[in-house]
Amino acid sequence: MGKKAKSSRKGKKAWRANISTEDIEDFLDNSTKDALSGGSLAQVPSDSLFYVDKSRDLSVKRKIEKHREKVLRCDSMLQSNTFVEPVPSSTGKKSKKKSKVQIAKDTAQQGQKDSAGGDSGMVDIWDDKGELVIKTKKKPKTSVIPAVEVEPPGCSFNPPPESHQDALACAVADEMQKIYRNELGPEPIPLIVPGEAVNEEDMYFLEADSGSDMENEKQVEDGNTDLEKRPQKPKMVTQVEKNRRARRKEQLKAQAESTKAAQLSKEIDSLPDIIQEIEREEGEKQKRHLRRVTAKKERLKCCPPRLGKRKFQPAPAQVLLSEEITGSLRKLKGCCTLARDRFKSLEKRGLVVPSKKSSRK
Repeated sequence: MGKKAKSSRKGKKAWRANISTEDIEDFLDNSTKDALSGGSLAQVPSDSLFYVDKSRDLSVKRKIEKHREKVLRCDSMLQSNTFVEPVPSSTGKKSKKKSKVQIAKDTAQQGQKDSAGGDSGMVDIWDDKGELVIKTKKKPKTSVIPAVEVEPPGCSFNPPPESHQDALACAVADEMQKIYRNELGPEPIPLIVPGEAVNEEDMYFLEADSGSDMENEKQVEDGNTDLEKRPQKPKMVTQVEKNRRARRKEQLKAQAESTKAAQLSKEIDSLPDIIQEIEREEGEKQKRHLRRVTAKKERLKCCPPRLGKRKFQPAPAQVLLSEEITGSLRKLKGCCTLARDRFKSLEKRGLVVPSKKSSRK
C-alpha cells in the first residue's frame, strides 16, 4: 500500500477539508451507549446511586454461633455415657489462675465502677482507691549496727583527759586480750617432730627385742587357751535344787512388785513437790532462753552474722597517745583512711563477706 498523499495546506479550503472529527465521533458513540443503557450516570442524583444498609447480616452471625455450639464427635460419645466424664478440648482451655497484676486491675476497675455509680458521676482522680495493689517481695531485715558509728569522745584530736584515758584503757585491754589469747590458746600441731635419727645397728636390736616379746606373749596366750579349752563336766541338777530356784524366782518377783508399788505410792504422795520442781525447771528454761536471746542481740550489735569461712576482725580503735595530742588539726598525725573505714563498716553490718587482709608485695 502506498502512503497517503499529503494535501496542500496553503489555502483556507484545504484547512477546512483536513479538520479531525474524532472527538465528535466519540461523543456520539457515548451518547448512543447511554441511551441504550438507560441514561447517563453523571445526570443521575446521588440519592438514587447510594444508600445506607441498616439491615443486619443474621446469616453470618448464626453460622458463627452454630460453629461455636458444635460439639466434637468424641465429646458427644463420652457425654452419652453417664459414668465417663468428657475430656475438655484443648482449644477451650482458659487460664484459671489470673496474674496478680490482672487481679489488681480488675479490683481497680470494679472500685471505679462502684464509685461512678454513687451520688454523682464524678470520679476523684487523686483517690488512692484506684491504685494498683501489687505485692512486692519482702525486704531483708536491716542491720542493728548503724551505717556510721560515732567514736567515743576520747578518740578526738583534742579530747578531754578523762575520756582520753578511758579510750586508752579500752584499746590496751583489747591488745592484751589478743596477747593472752595467743599465749594461753592451744598449741598448734608441729609439722616436724624433734628427735635423733636411729642407726642401722640399733634398729636390728630393736627388731630382735620386739620379736622375742611377741613370742613370749604368744606362748602365754596359747597356755591360757589350752586351760580354757579343757572340757568341764556338767553338774547334775536335782529336783530339790530346781524347787529351790523356782521359790527364789517367785520371791524376787514378789519383792520387785512390792518395791514398785511402794515407789508409786511414794511418788503420788510427793506429787506437789514434783509439780513445784517442774515449774521451777520451766522458769529456769524461760530465763535461759531470754538470756540467750539478749546475748544474741548484744552479739549482733558488735559483730555481724557469719557469712563466710573467715570471721570479722574489727579494726583497732584510733586513739592518739598522750605524746601525739597537740590540740591542732594542722599537726594531727595521719591515721585510717575513709575507704578502709567504710569497708569495715560494710563487713560489720553483714553486707560484704569478710576477706583476708592482703599485703602488698
